[in-house]
Amino acid sequence: MTPDIVMSMTYQAMKVALVMAGPLLLVTLLVGLIISIFQAATQINEMTLSFIPKILAMVVTLVLAGPWLISVMVDYIRELLHSIPNLVM
Repeated sequence: MTPDIVMSMTYQAMKVALVMAGPLLLVTLLVGLIISIFQAATQINEMTLSFIPKILAMVVTLVLAGPWLISVMVDYIRELLHSIPNLVM
């Protein structure tokens, strides 16, 4: 296995990790921003106020994007398993 193959595999793994984490992180960021603006406007300084909406937003995102995330992961693993014979030389 050459360093180029290792770097290619690492790049693909990082790309899949970012694609899978991206939707969850973006939704959490947006919900946190909205809650922060609401807290600033109403001067409510409660740290736990943003916790439940973020969790609910993540659960909804996982329910809606779950099948797509699983297909991305399965495609990556399938490609990785199919490339094993080429890696063993």
